[in-house]
Amino acid sequence: MAKDYKIFISHSWAYHDDLEALRKLLNARGYFNVEFTEASKDVPINSTNAVYIKARLRAKIASSDVVLAMAGIYASHSDWMPWELETARSLGIPIIGVIPRGQLNISKEVYSRSIVDVKWNTESIVEAIRTHAK
Repeated sequence: MAKDYKIFISHSWAYHDDLEALRKLLNARGYFNVEFTEASKDVPINSTNAVYIKARLRAKIASSDVVLAMAGIYASHSDWMPWELETARSLGIPIIGVIPRGQLNISKEVYSRSIVDVKWNTESIVEAIRTHAK
């Protein structure tokens, strides 16, 4: 029986299409069961209170087996991604950097915190999750 993985995807809301594409990629993989725990434009945390948002995100990260961090250079300009990644590290949740299609440069914010960085390839991402998830 296949293991179920709880995955938090750290991403920039300005690049919501990358989040959706990564979710579809993983959902389409046979014998690989995932539950996504991150907040998204589809299921946002409806608040402007940063303390409340951080508490909700911390709980979502803590309940995850692994954090996938979208490693596009835009991550270096995100206000939330560094906080999410530091939170994952402090909780002992492994971080895998996922390099978006066609990217040559990756974010230092992701690279400096990830245990491994993989290219946008289903098998590479799934193998990294299976290897590193808690």
